[in-house]
Amino acid sequence: MRTSAPAVVFDETAGVLAVPARSAVAARLADYLTLTKPRISLLVLLTVSAGYVLGSTDGWHVAPLARALFGIALVAASSSAFNQLLERDSDALMRRTRNRPLPAGRLTPAEVTVFGLVTGLLGLAWLALVVNAATAILSAVTFALYVVVYTPLKRRTSLGTAVGAIPGAIPPVLGWAASGAPLDTGAFSLFAILFLWQFPHFLAIAWIYRDQYRQAGLRMLPARGQTPRITGLTAVGYALALVPLSLFPAAFGLAGNVYLVTALVLSMAYCAAAIWFAIDESNSAARNLLWTSLVYLPVLLATLVWDHFSLLS
Repeated sequence: MRTSAPAVVFDETAGVLAVPARSAVAARLADYLTLTKPRISLLVLLTVSAGYVLGSTDGWHVAPLARALFGIALVAASSSAFNQLLERDSDALMRRTRNRPLPAGRLTPAEVTVFGLVTGLLGLAWLALVVNAATAILSAVTFALYVVVYTPLKRRTSLGTAVGAIPGAIPPVLGWAASGAPLDTGAFSLFAILFLWQFPHFLAIAWIYRDQYRQAGLRMLPARGQTPRITGLTAVGYALALVPLSLFPAAFGLAGNVYLVTALVLSMAYCAAAIWFAIDESNSAARNLLWTSLVYLPVLLATLVWDHFSLLS
């Protein structure tokens, strides 16, 4: 059965078409949700969860994990909001981002600033008071690196991608710290995997949208006049480095042979996608590399968590 759209009526006093209040509120809430970059935030929370479970040596519980996820989600929302606040001018110049709430004019900079301050401060206070100090401090460092360092650096140098990979790799460490475990080689192995995984992922996105990034004045690696295939070869280099690093969790006793074989197969597939991109250097090859990266990480982490529990049982 087909449902009708919300009624739009003519307001004779104002002389304009008026949208029902319920629809306006829903649209406004949707804009605030967009500020949080929900798809990226979901991936962040999944990696936080993996880190928490792997760090919980005496078994994990849903309630403490939920408390940690709540605080980290608030800080992540704040980071995304301030990122969009600082990049609203460049977002307006790119087709893929010009319909975001700020460049489209649906939210004002003041509203986004208040949203970012409230979520950030509330999230850090929650983590400090309800979770632990280590998680709160690491979350504050992640926020600072992403908003204060990485975001403005994107306009100055393509090396900003390397800086941005640091806060991008910290989420599983946040989960590890939230579990109360010391930050040891296990936490480092998770950080290292995410750090290297991001580069082929970022480079594929940067290649696909290279013209829009260039128009917006953002300095990404696929730069005008660069040596041919440098973007693809750079992706190959990071994907190759990820092969041995992806085996670290098994070497450090976090997982067994099932993870070892899975990590090797996934990493080789990631390398193959990067090599294809280096050879072809086309949008289709870049999209294949991007989708491979999006399959790689959740499957790798899910296998790691499952095999970790298999060892403990």
